[in-house]
Amino acid sequence: MSTPNPFNPFANVDFSKFDMSKFDLTKMMGDVKIPGFDMQAIMDAQRKNIEALNAANQTAVQGIQAVAQRQAEILSQAMSEVSSIAQQFSTAGNPQEMTAKQTELARKAFEQALANARELAEMVSKSNTEAFAIINKRVTESLQELKSLVAAK
Repeated sequence: MSTPNPFNPFANVDFSKFDMSKFDLTKMMGDVKIPGFDMQAIMDAQRKNIEALNAANQTAVQGIQAVAQRQAEILSQAMSEVSSIAQQFSTAGNPQEMTAKQTELARKAFEQALANARELAEMVSKSNTEAFAIINKRVTESLQELKSLVAAK
């Protein structure tokens, strides 16, 4: 038998058995009447906040998926180039020609790696900016709603 925790009365409660389908905060709080307090407006604001978070998360996930897809494309392209380069090296003649091809290959590979990194960074930045814009818009709207609620009193 476990001893009760005086600092956390819920320490021994099994919340996994709690049926969230029967928990309707809107219904429960909708009956609460506090003079000068618009519970419906608060509930609507929270619903909009959750919708904005969902939209921002969806935007972020889509950005991550786009980056992952582009990384797969870059890998596929790199593998094709490796095959092509292997064929070029097999036909190289003298050591000077081989060295020149290796130098040119290293330069191109470095430039391509930088371009790919820049492209991926821009994709991530764009996705983050779009997700942040959704949250920022909702915060601005929320402040306006709060301002209008206070002004109505």
